[in-house]
Amino acid sequence: MVNFWDSNVWETFLLFTILFAGLLVGNVLKKGIPLLRTSLIPTSVLGGVVILIVEALYKAIAGGSFFSEKANSALEIITYHALALGFIASTLKTSKSKLTKQRTVEIFNTGVTTVATYLLQGIFGLVITIVASLVMTDFFAAAGVLLPFGYGQGTGQALNYGNIYEVDYGFSGGKSFGLTIAALGFLSASFGGVIHLNIMKQRGKLPQRADDQETIRSEDIQAENEIPMQESVDKLTIQVALIAVTYMLAYGLMLLLGHLLPGMRSTIFGFNFLLGVLCATGIKVVIRLLKRIHLIKKDYTNNFLLTRTSNFFFDIMVVSGIAAIRLDILERYWGIMLILGAVGLVITYIYNRIVAKLLFKDYTEEQFLAMYGMLTGTASTGIILLREVDGNFDTPAADNLVYQNFPAIAFGFPMLLLATLAPKQPYLTLGIFVAFFAVMNILLFRSLIFKRKSRK
Repeated sequence: MVNFWDSNVWETFLLFTILFAGLLVGNVLKKGIPLLRTSLIPTSVLGGVVILIVEALYKAIAGGSFFSEKANSALEIITYHALALGFIASTLKTSKSKLTKQRTVEIFNTGVTTVATYLLQGIFGLVITIVASLVMTDFFAAAGVLLPFGYGQGTGQALNYGNIYEVDYGFSGGKSFGLTIAALGFLSASFGGVIHLNIMKQRGKLPQRADDQETIRSEDIQAENEIPMQESVDKLTIQVALIAVTYMLAYGLMLLLGHLLPGMRSTIFGFNFLLGVLCATGIKVVIRLLKRIHLIKKDYTNNFLLTRTSNFFFDIMVVSGIAAIRLDILERYWGIMLILGAVGLVITYIYNRIVAKLLFKDYTEEQFLAMYGMLTGTASTGIILLREVDGNFDTPAADNLVYQNFPAIAFGFPMLLLATLAPKQPYLTLGIFVAFFAVMNILLFRSLIFKRKSRK
């Protein structure tokens, strides 16, 4: 019998309320403090930090933890699911733009840049933690692989692989380690981006923005031939239903693969976002097929609502991921994590700067800021930085972030598998990363390399 006054009836709602309250406080701080307003730190990051500070103060005053073990596990679960749900919502969006040959090459190069940056972060991360394991004999040598997951892929994947390392390979505090690296990535994106924008401003290269308000046109909200915004069922409800059905299909696929490959169950369920993207792509194909044979006549997906929904999931993912960090079990690792964070900032900045200058000469600054922001935070962070120099998205840089996922997944999938080899063979994994990075750069700079060879 359920009593509605029991705490277990309310605890999930109260947990979400804490997350939303953190977001609201973070937004107030973001709008009210000039330093934070100009820092470009996402509000979701501020919200998570606020909750961490409250938890630390509570522990200092009351002597106990603000979150119970059950609540902390719930935060990790929210982070895990929000990652996949956000990707599914983004993938379900439709695109009517036609790709030219040049745009296809630029999108392909953007995807290869993404994977090459992952590998570069993985190489430096592994070197740092292998050296640390020689000094601290009980340190987890493969922990550096969490640098590309925290910086390159964000909070959700940092948690996924931190959990795999903690559960399957005995890395105590692996989840909190990965989440902290992801938080440092957001700070690197924000402060590194601000420094670069200030340099541009001093050189007179930063365009003047008329205002910070986003203008939304009616055609951006409702496209032609879509179902009505409100009918017997609300259009937002339809979007949420499609996302839920897609995620359940992904769950079924994960169950099947986990049954066929029981030794890789942790890895398979760590790919929830990837399998979600594949299922969302399949759903889009089915919808197009049903339209073609006239079983459905209207478009059921709405890009405006799907964008809002994906942003909602990503905001929740970030604030819950940061709130889930267990500071007490990371006391011995702060020095290593700060080194990883600083090195991640520098190498990501330098490498993407070189790529943007050599391969994206028509919109170098826009491409660099978008890629640097994404590869230290998330795609949303990249968009935040991009808007400072391309407020109306006149350059293709924003589209590159969206479409690069397909080549990035294709080339990046082997790295996801290699990440599970690192705990067993860190030196071998490092060597493979180096070789893979060399191949990616030959592929990325092919036009420059082979042009020079042909001239000779």
